[in-house]
Amino acid sequence: MPMVGLGTWKIPREEAQNVVYEAIKVHGVRHIDCACDYGNEKEVGLGIKQAIDEGVVTREDLWITSKLWNTYHRYEHVLPAAQKSLSDLQLSHFDLYMIHFPISLKFVPFEERYPPEWIHDPKAEMPRLELDFGAPTHMTWKAMEELVDQGLSRFIGVCNFNVQHVMDLLSYARIKPYANQVELHPYLSQLPLVDFCQRQEIKVTAFSPFGSASYVVFGMDYGLNRGLLDDATVRGIADKYGRTNAQVLLRWSTQRGIAVIPKTSNLNHLAENMNVHDFTLSEEDVSMLFSYCLSANTSLLYRWTLSLVLTRIFASITLVSSASSWEKRFQSLIKCL
Repeated sequence: MPMVGLGTWKIPREEAQNVVYEAIKVHGVRHIDCACDYGNEKEVGLGIKQAIDEGVVTREDLWITSKLWNTYHRYEHVLPAAQKSLSDLQLSHFDLYMIHFPISLKFVPFEERYPPEWIHDPKAEMPRLELDFGAPTHMTWKAMEELVDQGLSRFIGVCNFNVQHVMDLLSYARIKPYANQVELHPYLSQLPLVDFCQRQEIKVTAFSPFGSASYVVFGMDYGLNRGLLDDATVRGIADKYGRTNAQVLLRWSTQRGIAVIPKTSNLNHLAENMNVHDFTLSEEDVSMLFSYCLSANTSLLYRWTLSLVLTRIFASITLVSSASSWEKRFQSLIKCL
């Protein structure tokens, strides 16, 4: 798995084909991270196909990851979900197929809504998430393993799993997860999880390696009113190496053996993101970035315990569809956690 990839979350459909094609052709990207839930796999697939058809790369040159959405965790739904993503991407197999979240939601048929997202029935009088307690992870993983057996994915993995989730999975897995993709940046270093996974020879991939601007918008940054890309301390380190804040943040992960999948539609930023292998941060600078996690944990996923807390929240809170009401409820929810 290449250490630096292109994350496709939030890349608009109308831009996705060109961004992916240019990333492969111009900037040498060989690792593309996709998901059913991103809603742009067809367009991403067109970009991949264009690059292959023009002889820029072969399929074997690329590492393509996709993910199983929460509504397809039942054993019988895993294969059709994987086949749907493969069809949209115009591929015969994934390099890596991952369980997107350790959260099972009630099934939504493809023909009813795709991607189904989080809310079970957006048209209901009281739209809400609906958990599926009949989809245990061990049965989901069994179906994932069969994707490898059938040649539909070279490797399988998980996303957003904590140490306890991974320990449980390892107790019954016939095929060990290849990687665990989690939010990881100096505000959320995930040190115990990274250490555990690496000791178990499970690779770690960092999404949102720059933190997320969404945290500032929702007031989840503890009043800092800034992100890592604008941080003065990170800027000081970047100036020392003649680099950008983004390059320092990516190198902070990659030099510790953690792959990164920054998302961007800006091809200039993409060029910067790919150019992070020719310098090494000092131990002092790495430690300075680690110190952020002691005072500024901004991760929603970190603050949620993705089992009992989610069950309690989703069983009792109704999420409405209007943006203003959603933001108010979201902010109220964060204050309660």
